[in-house]
Amino acid sequence: MTYIKSAHTEPYFNLALEQYVFDCLSPEDDYFMLWQNDNAIIIGKHQNTMEEINADFVVEHGIKVARRLSGGGAVYHDLGNLNFTFITGLREGSGGRGFDFRSFCEPIAEALREMGVEAEISGRNDMTIGGKKFSGNAQYVKGGRVMHHGTLLFDSNLDVVSQALKVAPEKVESKGVKSVRSHITNIKPFLPTPLSLGDFWAALERAMGSRFTLTPRELTQEDLAEVRRLRDEVYATWEWNYGFSPAYKVRKSRRVEGCGTIQVFMDIKRGGVIGGVEFYGDYFGNGDSREVAHKLGGHRLMRRVLEKTLAGIDVPHYFSGLDGATLIDILLGKGE
Repeated sequence: MTYIKSAHTEPYFNLALEQYVFDCLSPEDDYFMLWQNDNAIIIGKHQNTMEEINADFVVEHGIKVARRLSGGGAVYHDLGNLNFTFITGLREGSGGRGFDFRSFCEPIAEALREMGVEAEISGRNDMTIGGKKFSGNAQYVKGGRVMHHGTLLFDSNLDVVSQALKVAPEKVESKGVKSVRSHITNIKPFLPTPLSLGDFWAALERAMGSRFTLTPRELTQEDLAEVRRLRDEVYATWEWNYGFSPAYKVRKSRRVEGCGTIQVFMDIKRGGVIGGVEFYGDYFGNGDSREVAHKLGGHRLMRRVLEKTLAGIDVPHYFSGLDGATLIDILLGKGE
């Protein structure tokens, strides 16, 4: 089994690296990877990004949001978390569909038990300690091969985990798949002998090396160039991370001092494009707000696009006491 250790902590790079290994390296080989992302939310392929994240918190704390190839729910990564990936041929009996989580989780759980941690495989795709989740797992299947990856919360900031994934109290009707919120824990407190994350990483490498013949592989300059290309063209783009979200409806309400209450009803099409907008509330204005709504239709729900779309529009003419920047904040859900 080929072992690849990523020295990068950027989520867009590491997700591109996974796909590169899966699609471009020899399909005759099996692969095991260990890697970390710093300060990132990773959402499942089929999820609605805006339904999964606390947008204000994400912006204020510089959290990167990235969409992965596999399904499942949203997870937060920091440098207290270690991620593992298996890439191999489908196991017999999977029916060509994969989703055999236990086969890939068991070696990790066994390694943790050897370290003195009573790890268990729980439910569909989790690993737990005393009923609390420390690992979520997901899979991507294509062409008779499977990519299985999972998180290992070792010493993560659990307060940030809960806040980053806490959705603002707006009502969102979506065809996306909502994450299942679970009680979570770190591995570190359960170790009988304290370890740093670096020590834990090394111990996990040794444990996996005792189960599989691991052959380290350094990434070449050619490898890195292809991974960066994939990162730049796919994983670091708004189109993939936000625009890939399904169509959904959203209602927002905000009271602005000197203006009044503004309620916004929006239909967001696939690709994050505004399909329709309606404004209601107790605000005053000399213009017909439907003119603003008409201007917004057909444009992406992202700040730089909204700023360009509303440039030159006299927002206070339609919403007395409101400026353009605040209107954009309302549309994006900031400050609710």
